[in-house]
Amino acid sequence: MQKRAEQLVVEELRERLERITQGPARQQETLPFHIPAMDERLPGQGLKLGSLHEVSGGGNGAVDGAASALFCAGIAARLKGKILWCVTRPDLFMPALTQAGLSHNRLIIVECRDEKGVLDCFEEGLRCNGFGAVIGEVSKLPMNMSRRLQLTAEASGVAAIALRRWRHVSGVADFGQPTTAVTRWRISMRPSTPLPVRGVGRSRWFVEALRVRGGEPFELEVEACDAEGRLAIPADMADGSIPQDAWGRSAAG
Repeated sequence: MQKRAEQLVVEELRERLERITQGPARQQETLPFHIPAMDERLPGQGLKLGSLHEVSGGGNGAVDGAASALFCAGIAARLKGKILWCVTRPDLFMPALTQAGLSHNRLIIVECRDEKGVLDCFEEGLRCNGFGAVIGEVSKLPMNMSRRLQLTAEASGVAAIALRRWRHVSGVADFGQPTTAVTRWRISMRPSTPLPVRGVGRSRWFVEALRVRGGEPFELEVEACDAEGRLAIPADMADGSIPQDAWGRSAAG
C-alpha cells in the first residue's frame, strides 16, 4: 500500500512538472564561469550542462551547506528556465539565494520525507527539459543512482547538481566514493575581502574541483557569487599582490 502511495505521488509530480516546463529539447552546452583560471581547466571552457555534478562544503560547510548551496544557486541563476530544488530539510535561506542571483520567482522547492524521495524527484525533474537545473540535496549517492541521473540529464540537456550534505562531519568520507558525476566540487569559506573602512566585505570561497572528467583537478580562491550569480577573482590576487598558489597552500593546510 505504501509503495503504491509513493508511486502515485511521483506520477502526480511528473504531471505537474510537465505542465510547468514544456520546453524544446536542447543540445548539450557549457556554462562558462568567465574566470580563465577555471574555464581553461574545464573541457568545453565551462560547466557541462546535460550532466551530473557533485558539490559539497568543506569542513563544517559539509553539514550546514551554506557556501556550497550558494555556489549551486549562482550556477542556477545564470541558466534559463525554472530551477527545481529537492530537499529533506526546509532550511534554504531565500534572501541569501537572492543575493547569489537566484530569484524566488524562478525557484520550485520540493520538500521530501527522506532521501529516497529526493532522488525520485531529482530524476523526475531531470526528465522535464524546460528546467534550467535540478538540484537534489543528498548525503548518499549510490553509483547506480548517479548513473541514472547522468543518463537522464544527458537525454534532457538539464544540468543536474547533487548537493551533498551530511548530518555529521563524520559522514563526509562518503564524498570520495565513485559516482558518474562529470565534476566534483568542494566549496570552503575563507575570510571576506578586506575593506578600507570598518565593515564586512564580499565573501570569499576556496573552490576545489576535485574531479573533472576529461580534465585535471584544480583549486583557487574566488569572491562569492554577486547578484547575477557570477564569481570573481579577488583584486589582491588579480594584481599579483597575493599569489594564487599561496592561498592554495594555506587552505590545504
